[in-house]
Amino acid sequence: MAELVREEDTIVLRMSTIEKLEGVHGDIKVPVSAVQSVTVLDDVIHAVHGVKMPGSRLPGVFAMGTFLSKEGTTFVMVHHQNKRGLKLALKGVSYDALIVGVDDPEQVAISLGFKSE
Repeated sequence: MAELVREEDTIVLRMSTIEKLEGVHGDIKVPVSAVQSVTVLDDVIHAVHGVKMPGSRLPGVFAMGTFLSKEGTTFVMVHHQNKRGLKLALKGVSYDALIVGVDDPEQVAISLGFKSE
């Protein structure tokens, strides 16, 4: 299962081999300085909007990959068992946001060094 971790001054979205295939992307690394905000999402799957380009999606069930919308470009990794998750708003990197399903979003935000909104 994908995980968000902090490695010094970098936030890393680590994915399994299967997740990399489903999301059509390798692990994602962004500098901590690019993170503008961290928001807890209680209904993570319904926070995913836009056109999938490329990736895998079954609306309302799972979403993995790059999504384009009027808000920008978002990389998403949400499995069917993920009810909650985090949204990291980014600036100055290739994605405008990361949305990741996690079991305990408040604790993950703290482990990354952020207070969640």
